[in-house]
Amino acid sequence: ACSFAMTISPAAPVIVLVHPQMGEHIGLCARAMLNCGLTDLRLVAPRDGWPSEVARATSSGAVAVIDGARLYPSLAKAVADRKFVVATTARGRDMAKPILVPETAASAMIKIDGQSGADSVSALVFGPERTGLTNEDLTFCDALLTIPLNPDYASLNIAQAVLLVCYEWHKQTALGKSLTEINPSLYDQLAISDLDLADKGEMENLLLHLEDALQESGFFTAQDLKPTILRNLRNMFQRMRLSRQEARSFHGMIKALHGREWKRRS
Repeated sequence: ACSFAMTISPAAPVIVLVHPQMGEHIGLCARAMLNCGLTDLRLVAPRDGWPSEVARATSSGAVAVIDGARLYPSLAKAVADRKFVVATTARGRDMAKPILVPETAASAMIKIDGQSGADSVSALVFGPERTGLTNEDLTFCDALLTIPLNPDYASLNIAQAVLLVCYEWHKQTALGKSLTEINPSLYDQLAISDLDLADKGEMENLLLHLEDALQESGFFTAQDLKPTILRNLRNMFQRMRLSRQEARSFHGMIKALHGREWKRRS
């Protein structure tokens, strides 16, 4: 393997692996990331634990990514500081979310990260190797990404998927021009020009406040339907892309209607 100097962009998106199953796959993902100049890796409850010497060995020298990887108990925690989250999925989902391909996903992230200054606010989320992301996972995301391949054999391993998507980001960054500059109308549906968006942690606090108020008011008359209702509510609020001030206003409205202060969950 050859080595070469590479400039790492401070505005690169973070890569989130949800319940990755094998250390080897994590190491190969780290290698793919560093190939494209990305270094921020976040792991949600790896099946075989962390740290992993197997991951370190299979990273082929991408130890900076492995050593800097951060561990989270849930996807909600892993993307709490993000404002634009793209979820990868191989199959169609019945959700009203924009559907992107690697080129357009990269352009969207470059645009919103560029508007946010030196720090990235975007994330790419990949699910477990066997099952992919759940519908619950997708409620934390703003858009879905699919990789158009042979419909009769579209299976990729996770490292291949990471490389394909990261390469599109690197290519457009290296060119200095994303597709949003070529065709700005591509992302009108994403409303990504808002600079003061509430991040995912703020949105999750709002949803928890609303859930507690609905629970105490007796709204969930059929408890077996509660998870579906909450998933629909989360998707609805994600599509609204609230600003921080709007999220605070919603907190105030819920408090006024419910008649009591909300104690944030730990």
